[in-house]
Amino acid sequence: MPDHHDPRAEATALSTRRNLARRCRSVTEARWFALSVIAVILANAALLGVETYTGLADDWRRWLRLAEHTCLAAFTVEILLRLAAHADRPRDFFKSPWNLFDLAVVLCAFLPLVRENTTVLRLLRLARVLRTARFLPQLRVVLVAVGRSLPGTLSFLLVGALLLYMYAMLGWVFFGRSDPEHYGSLGRAALTLFLLVTLDGIGDAVHAGMEISRWSLLYYASYVLLASFVLVNVLIGVVLTSLDEARDMEREEPPGPRPPAGPGERHLLLERIATARRALDDLERDLEGDLTQGLTQGLTQGLTTSGRGPAGRPPTS
Repeated sequence: MPDHHDPRAEATALSTRRNLARRCRSVTEARWFALSVIAVILANAALLGVETYTGLADDWRRWLRLAEHTCLAAFTVEILLRLAAHADRPRDFFKSPWNLFDLAVVLCAFLPLVRENTTVLRLLRLARVLRTARFLPQLRVVLVAVGRSLPGTLSFLLVGALLLYMYAMLGWVFFGRSDPEHYGSLGRAALTLFLLVTLDGIGDAVHAGMEISRWSLLYYASYVLLASFVLVNVLIGVVLTSLDEARDMEREEPPGPRPPAGPGERHLLLERIATARRALDDLERDLEGDLTQGLTQGLTQGLTTSGRGPAGRPPTS
């Protein structure tokens, strides 16, 4: 049998969803709501720090457990309000990566496997700290830039690994017998060169190498030039480019729904509407007067012309 849809019921349901979304949106877009969520996130981070002190955690275990459940309840209410704020357009909620992240962080806390694993639960609670990025635009731009720089960073790591492998093999060949503590194997040579990327201890390494061979100066100079200057600057360029792209994305992001106007703004808006209506009424009256005057003049001229007859003479009987 064909399905029969009641238009009135659908209209009522749609109106109900819109009213619910409007009311919840007025709450989620309020400044006090954002500040409250940030306060809960910071409280959650403070609880994690307190739990690292064994004696304090044992003495206040019950209260810490209660505080953690309170934070979880607050996060659950927040995500439910955000879902209700998209009741008239549910798909828009899942289009935002931040909404998906918040939803995953909250839902995972209710999974039995997660709640039974203390380590995973603590990591999950630690991930809640990242939710502050939703309310801090600059932090959100930085996190987006880090995410967008990952492909370029992987390429940088590949090139860096190849360079490190080549110089580690050269160091093992030239300094393996003379300096086995730092270059006795490929792993030790790679670790030594990795620590030299920061230029920490490069002077001692050069002096030790000069005692072995004068060619070590060329070895260390070329390595420092490529690893500490060229590759690091390339990495900085990749990050800066991603940061510019993230800022452009933040500017191009369509603004959310406008929060409801306050009493003062609503009164000013009503006054503007009333002024526009009066102007339209005056214009309509002027147009009607001009039209009536024009019709009257046209009829008068027509009657005068018909009374005189052709060539302006009165008609003959």
